[in-house]
Amino acid sequence: MNNLPVSPPKTSLRLKLILAFLLVSLISAGLSAFFIQRRTQREFDRFLDEQGRAELVSTLRQFYALNGSWKGVENYIFLVRTEEETQRFDSAPLTGQEKQPLPRVRRMPYILVDPTGRILLGNPDRIGEVIDLKKEKGYPIDIHNRLVGWLIPIRLETAAAVNSPEQIFLAGVNRALLISAAISLALALLLGGFFARQLTHSLRQVTLGTQRIARGELGYQVQVNTDDEVGELANAFNQMSADLHTSSKARQQMTADIAHDLRTPLSVLLGYTEALSDGKLEGTPDVYAVMHMETRHLKRLIDDLRTLSLADAGELPLNRQPCQPESLLQRTAAALRPQAEAQGVQILVEAAPHLPEVSVDPERIAQVLGNLVANALRYTPENGEIRLTARSELGKLILEVKDTGSGIAPEDLPHIFNRFYRGSKSRRPNGEAGLGLAIAKSLVEAHGGSISVESQPGLGAKFSITL
Repeated sequence: MNNLPVSPPKTSLRLKLILAFLLVSLISAGLSAFFIQRRTQREFDRFLDEQGRAELVSTLRQFYALNGSWKGVENYIFLVRTEEETQRFDSAPLTGQEKQPLPRVRRMPYILVDPTGRILLGNPDRIGEVIDLKKEKGYPIDIHNRLVGWLIPIRLETAAAVNSPEQIFLAGVNRALLISAAISLALALLLGGFFARQLTHSLRQVTLGTQRIARGELGYQVQVNTDDEVGELANAFNQMSADLHTSSKARQQMTADIAHDLRTPLSVLLGYTEALSDGKLEGTPDVYAVMHMETRHLKRLIDDLRTLSLADAGELPLNRQPCQPESLLQRTAAALRPQAEAQGVQILVEAAPHLPEVSVDPERIAQVLGNLVANALRYTPENGEIRLTARSELGKLILEVKDTGSGIAPEDLPHIFNRFYRGSKSRRPNGEAGLGLAIAKSLVEAHGGSISVESQPGLGAKFSITL
């Protein structure tokens, strides 16, 4: 029996975004319609109440002025009644007791009391009951500035008639709100689908691009259609893809270069050892000297690769200690002066006075300066000059190695610190592997500094180390 878990069905991001837009719009439209309907009904009821109360007070005042009392008021005005009573009252003929026809007021949520608080008109069960006027909010009815009664509002349990003007108006408002909500939802669905498609299209392109890179198509680029966050993601993907392609090419080239630099001394050693083993060559000091030189070359190459590997991993050990900048320059000059004099090149040291000590690993910095000076010696002709200087600028120490050699071609400057990079694709005649400047850059950066180069063909080169 297969007990592997079953993956849940996938829901596309596009559908999720559309549903999210729709849900937000539904909630917004529903809440808006609810609050608008409630507020409209409240304000409309308040308007009708104020209008009806003013009409009722005017009618009651007119009745009292005509009759001189409240006697018979119930025959003209029903403050609380059902719709059947209203229709029956409206169709009844006027009696002979009326002195003058009065406007018949619709059903109103009020009771009429005299100045003492006795109920005169309203709920038939409460006629004659006396209420405390101090506890009730009422509206006075006066004739010629004489108080003749109070109109007291009460709460009704029954709703207005279904076909009343009020209900017809509110029903129209509700209908308009429902139509507006439906239109809003339709627009939200359309716009949500459009924006979701726009958003997911770019994401889909990035996903497809990721899959193609996973299949080995390094350098694949996706189309960028927007300049928002999704566009930034697509640009970052393209940059990553390009960097992966460049790194892959560089790794392949570096592997080929390492194999080339290892194969040459190994081939020499293999040839000599085979010849010695077969007796085809006698062991002489010159033979052993060549083998020893090739072995040292192999060791130097392996040490350089190890140094670069440790620097890349951030595990390069540094024995920092305070050092005088001038002493670092003098040490390098003293180590390479014999070779320089043999080539007819002069090495000069210049250091600004009163330079502060710098906390560095003197062995590593000596290795950096040695690589730079050795590199300068390869390209500085006889009677040339290599100048080592130290100065302080904006709280930073700057060490410079400047030569009067042949300089560096402009197309080579951006790649001069790359591993195994050679300005010409042929092997150097001195047998160097092209790691010296890469090692110098890694060692300087391990100290938290930077290294740069300035050069023009025929005018020499200047390497600057900032610590």
